[in-house]
Parts: sequence; structure tokens; C-alpha cells
Amino acid sequence: MQATAGSHQYGKALTVLTSLFFMWGLITSLNDILIPHLKAIFSLTYLQAALIQFCFFTAYFVVSFPAGFIIRKIGYKRGIVLGLVTAGLGCLLFYPAAGAQSYPFFLSALFILAGGITILQVAANPYVTVLGRPETASSRLNLTQAFNSLGATLGPLLGAVTILAVAAPAAGAQASAQAAAVQTPYLVLAGLLFLLALIIGMVQLPVIKEAEGTDEVARAQEERVHGKKSVWEFRHLVLGALGIFAYVGAEVGIGSFLVSLMGQPQIAGLSPESAGKYLSIYWGAAMVGRFAGSALMTRINPARILTVNALINVVLITAAMLVGGKTAMWALIAVGLFNSIMFPTIFSLALKGLGSFTSEGSGILCMAIVGGAIVPVVQAALADHLGILASFAVPLVCYLYIVHFGARGHRELVGQKKPADRRAPVVQGA
Repeated sequence: MQATAGSHQYGKALTVLTSLFFMWGLITSLNDILIPHLKAIFSLTYLQAALIQFCFFTAYFVVSFPAGFIIRKIGYKRGIVLGLVTAGLGCLLFYPAAGAQSYPFFLSALFILAGGITILQVAANPYVTVLGRPETASSRLNLTQAFNSLGATLGPLLGAVTILAVAAPAAGAQASAQAAAVQTPYLVLAGLLFLLALIIGMVQLPVIKEAEGTDEVARAQEERVHGKKSVWEFRHLVLGALGIFAYVGAEVGIGSFLVSLMGQPQIAGLSPESAGKYLSIYWGAAMVGRFAGSALMTRINPARILTVNALINVVLITAAMLVGGKTAMWALIAVGLFNSIMFPTIFSLALKGLGSFTSEGSGILCMAIVGGAIVPVVQAALADHLGILASFAVPLVCYLYIVHFGARGHRELVGQKKPADRRAPVVQGA
């Protein structure tokens, strides 16, 4: 039965989905704790330690398109359950990986975990947008993303207390004793993910069905209007994909190396446990900024806010590199505040005016999240050769590009006509 838009029955579904956003935010930010922890256990270089983020975010590139195909076949609800079970299995594999003291085993477990989270991303984001009135879709997605940021804020705190604090007393012990510090936290996470999968499997959720009509008809109409036959012909989409690549890469790169930077005697000389707690401020600032940015965007052009925020981050990183000391630590932590609105703003600007090409454009933008795999590796290589503070030149270049996208790159070509909007999916009761 077709549900009326804005029906109160969506409250339960949105509550369940919000818990998913929280969980994958927490798990993703735990990587920033794993990097210094595994670096110490296996005596890794910065480049070798950066493989943690490389394996994690490469999963977005590899799994996104297959996940979309699977979800179309089995539905959003079963897709979410599949994602939770896959992520839970990845967490379980941390136990034997620690027992084997194998870094490649850890990386394999991370890839499987990230594959599950990718399936969740592909299923949950569009699901949230159709559960209610179309005019409030952005508000709903922003709210769930805020809980994602809450999870990302608590992740480093959890890791500092359960991993770094436990491993510190065993610093002089065998690697097996230090590696075991990750076993219990990830077993608990696996249990929570499996419990969520069970709950969602039992709860009735609305079913999404596409509206009648095909993309082929819409495409034929749009080609007559603007002459574009491929999604790649939209210049602002391609530049937006580069913007997503740069943003995710910069955000992950900074988060990945902040704990190591704060431990440097010439910066702050913090213990890994203390530095992990300060890292939560970086992610917490993004949560605060998301709420503030949402309010500002009702009065100020989003592209202008994006440009200003990117410029501020350029100034903050430049100051950190030139001044050093605790000033560098706080300047880089402050970057999190101005990161907050970047992902959804770049995403929406890049999709503007795509019509029936919107779903393909969304897939391209999701694949661009692979920047979180590549940029930290480049930054790590620079850290090994020039020093960790100098390596922040890499995210600096990323934010310079985002300044360009916000100021000019997001604009559609002059004279380009907008295609007709694709018909929205229909939400039906389960």
C-alpha cells in the first residue's frame, strides 16, 4: 500500500537508520587509533601504516557498484542486513588477526569491514531521503549525518581508553600482548552489528519502489534539450567528483596523522592515549559545524560557504606548518570545524541539474570517496621523507582545489540547459 508523504510511521524507520549512521561513524574514526597502534606493534613506516586507510577506503571504490546492483535485487532492508553482517564478520576477524600477529591479516579484516559499511552507505543514504516529504529530505539526511559525526567523535575516545591505554602498559612486552588490545573492542562491535542486523530483520520497514516510467524515456527527452548522452559530459559533476576525492582524502589524512603529530616532542609531546582523546575534538568539531552550517545555508549561498570554509582551512594548515608547537596541534584540530559542511555541499552542487543522470552521478561521487585511500598514502610517503608536519602540505593542496570548486568549478557551463527532473521513487508500507 502506498504511504502518504510525511506519515508518522517513518519515525521508527528513521530511528533505526540513525543508529546505523552512528555505528559506521564510530568504526571509521577508530582507524585513526589503529594507525599509531599497529605502527608501534609492527614497527611500520608512516607509508606502511597508511595502508590501513588505503584498504578501508579502497572498499568504497571496489564495492559501491556491486552493492548497488545487489540492493536493486534484494531490496534496501535486506541490503542493510547484509551490510551489517558483513561488517560484523570483518570485526570478528580482528581476533584471529591479533592472535596471528599478522599485519596483512589485519588489512584483510579491515577491507571486509569496510565492504560491509559501503553496502550500508549505498542502501541507507537514499533510504533516508525518501522516508518523508521530499522538501525535508535534506534536513533528514543532515540529522542522520550529525549522528554519524557523533559516532566519529566517540570513536577516538573509545579507542584511546580500550586500545591505547591497554596497550601502553605492555609497550615493553611482546607484540602479541599489544596486539591483543584490539580483540575485545572489535568483538563487542561485532556483537552490536549482529544485534542491529537481527533487529532490522525483525522490524517492519517501508518498501521503496521506483515510480513508473523508465530512464530511457527521460534520457531521450533530455538529449533533445541539452544534447548530452553521457553523465561524464557534465563538467561540474566531474569537477565535483575530484572535490569529493580531495575532501575525503584531506579529512582522513589529517585524522590519520594527528595522533602521531601530537606525540612529537616539538609539537605537544602527548602520550598516545591523551592524543587519542584530543583527536575526538577534531571529529566533534565537525558535528558542531554541521548543525551551524545547516542553519547558515538557509540564508547564505552554499557554494560561498564552501569556498570560505576551504579558505579558512588553507590558512589553518599553513599556520600550523609555519608556527609548529601546540599552535600547530590546535590549528589542525580546528580544521574539523570547517570540514563539516564540505561533503554534503560538494555532493549536492555536483549533482545539480543532472536529471535522469542523477543516480549515475551519485555512484561516481561515491566512488570518489577512494580519495580517503590514496591521499593519506601520499601524505605518509611525504612524512617518511620530509617529516610529519611537512606532510600536511598534501591536505593543504586538497583544500586549495576545493576553494576553486566552490568559487568556479561547481558552475554549470554558460548556456547549458537543465534537464528535466527524474521522477522520484515511491515509498510503500512493508
